[in-house]
Amino acid sequence: MRIVIPGGSGQVGQMLARHLHAEGHAVTVLSRRMARAPWQVLVWDGLTRGVWADALEGSDACINLAGRSVNCRYTEANRREIRDSRVLSTRLLNEVIGGLRHPPPVWLNASTATIYRHALDRPMDEFTGEYGGGEPGAPDTWNFSIGVAKAWEEAFFSVPTPRTRKVALRSAMTFSPDFDGVFDVFLRLVRHGLGGANGTGRQFVSWIHEVDFVRAVELLIGDEEFTGAVNLASPNPLTNREFMRVLREAWGTGVGLPASEWMIEIGTMLMRTESELVLKSRRVVPGRLLRAGLSLNLLSGRGLLAIWLSVGGNCEGCDPKLINVS
Repeated sequence: MRIVIPGGSGQVGQMLARHLHAEGHAVTVLSRRMARAPWQVLVWDGLTRGVWADALEGSDACINLAGRSVNCRYTEANRREIRDSRVLSTRLLNEVIGGLRHPPPVWLNASTATIYRHALDRPMDEFTGEYGGGEPGAPDTWNFSIGVAKAWEEAFFSVPTPRTRKVALRSAMTFSPDFDGVFDVFLRLVRHGLGGANGTGRQFVSWIHEVDFVRAVELLIGDEEFTGAVNLASPNPLTNREFMRVLREAWGTGVGLPASEWMIEIGTMLMRTESELVLKSRRVVPGRLLRAGLSLNLLSGRGLLAIWLSVGGNCEGCDPKLINVS
């Protein structure tokens, strides 16, 4: 297949491009910067049509992952860039794909599981999940992220593309062996003795491993029954307290210093990022993927570490006796 990945230069895009290229697909990544890669890379700005649009003509799938990293402080300038990089690039692709003679038959567009409310009481799937925004006491940063998610999906679905099936990828955090990825950040906390509960520890952590992310993408491309929003997440989210405990056990240490909310706020400010990633409860489950019969590997916390090791994750010091695949 010919597959075009706008915004494919980040962690998730590179992981997906590597897999698809290895499977023999013709991959084209649209990036703001030219880079050497085993696949084709074309420059785009996410704002204006260019020669990159020719790559979409006659292609088999478009997987749009464009969007500025949210690993930053939510200043006014950063907020504008976070929102515009997602919404404007999606609008541009709607315009381009809608005008092609032979558009791709399927378009997967990145979204985010953070669109759901702070959930301690029950899981959020695509059928009964409740959107967040405006909950009493919710930080402004949480409401901002939810607003971006809603505007992103509205930009995606508001323009009909009769010849192109659309699927929004409401993905949880994607764990992969890549250096400085989100899993590596959690593991570094454990290695430095900071692997205790964050805040109350009651908030849920949702994730999806790169193996399952790729398998889900392949299913969504191939199964014409899928349209609309789809959650990409492990079916068994853990509380933050349990999640961190599993990481400590796998690393072989029983002690991890907890961090109160005020400590996290100070720490994230010094790190020039936001506390939302740690403190918001994301209890997201993949209802539609499970109904379709997709067997997801990450059925438990220990399974998470097992998959991590199986794909070559750097976990020197992990206790193999604690690693079980469900």
